[in-house]
Amino acid sequence: MDDQKEIVTESISIKELERRWKEVRIRMKEEGIDFLVMQNDNEWLGGYVKWFTDIPARNAQPHTVIFPVDDEMTTITHGGKPPGDMGPPAWTLRGVKKRLTAPYFRSVMYTHTYDAELAVATLRVKKKAKVGIVGKGTMSAAFYEHLMKGLYEFTFVDAADLVDRIKAIKSDEGISLIKKTVAIQDEAIDYAKKAIRPGRRDFEIVADIIHKVVDLGSEEQLVLGGSGTLGRPVSIQKRHFQNRMVREGDQFSLLIEVNGPGGMYAEIGRIFFVGKVPSELEDAFEMAREIQKATLRLIKPGVNPAEIWQANNEFLTKKGYLPETRLFAHGQGYDLVERPLIRDDEPMELKPRMNITVHPTVGSDRIWVWVCDNYLITESGVSECLHKTPQEIFSV
Repeated sequence: MDDQKEIVTESISIKELERRWKEVRIRMKEEGIDFLVMQNDNEWLGGYVKWFTDIPARNAQPHTVIFPVDDEMTTITHGGKPPGDMGPPAWTLRGVKKRLTAPYFRSVMYTHTYDAELAVATLRVKKKAKVGIVGKGTMSAAFYEHLMKGLYEFTFVDAADLVDRIKAIKSDEGISLIKKTVAIQDEAIDYAKKAIRPGRRDFEIVADIIHKVVDLGSEEQLVLGGSGTLGRPVSIQKRHFQNRMVREGDQFSLLIEVNGPGGMYAEIGRIFFVGKVPSELEDAFEMAREIQKATLRLIKPGVNPAEIWQANNEFLTKKGYLPETRLFAHGQGYDLVERPLIRDDEPMELKPRMNITVHPTVGSDRIWVWVCDNYLITESGVSECLHKTPQEIFSV
């Protein structure tokens, strides 16, 4: 068993898993819900499966979890038909009674209901049950439709909010994992100072940073970066747009939003400049820092996120910058973007022990800068910045 355990990067404790299951089952009983059903296929925005089982879903292969109110779980994963591959080893799936597999692929249409057929058979152990769907947006249409048709006499409700309100509050163990992630990201920013230099393409720089965070223990690597000349907005870029060659006098915008050992997310964003940093960039960056500080002063338990969103946009507009229309602060955990969102449509109030990233952007037709860091909500406000990297534009 020791040799087996060595293959896992870092596991959450059984005590922590049992705490999660217990709190969810209390709420299920209050709502009269017999089962929860969830499905994820990636780590970035697929945290429900990881939160319940400590096993991440990956590679666009749907991983389904059925969580009963009064029994152990059932998992449904990609694999062979019995007696073939049974998916993740039993010893890794604590709290799981049955591990079911089927050879389905999202790219092969005639396999789209193989997992749903197994789910319907599993749920039929109880007649006319009430089923809570957790994360309908992460569930395939084929799976969901087959569930509705196969269990037409069941009652289905959206149970994402039930889980989200528990999942958003981090335990001591969860916070410890978040701090490990933050430490990796700080070291990666320091490494980036050496990797960003003229004559290298953006993707080469990003590839080096990805290699670095893997060496440091990151389990999933999302690094966005891009370069450009002064006088136009230089925002972060995805891989398809990372072919530009870095030159003297360029800005390089970098976002490191990898997770750490155990799978918890945080993120850090900084601006680099090849040469002496222009005053135009410095002034905009100071504005971004000022906005972040103003936001942090508003983040307190009991606050409605809409109030913070409105204050941020009023400040940006007053200063002559573009208002935020997407997202500038939000929760993080097993999901890269997790509730609560600091936005005008978020109904979840802020509470202590939430992990919040704050990344205000200052943009115009000439400039794009930001600052991005993580903070924990405390009983009276926010913690010190979890990242130790200085908030400055780095001259390289």
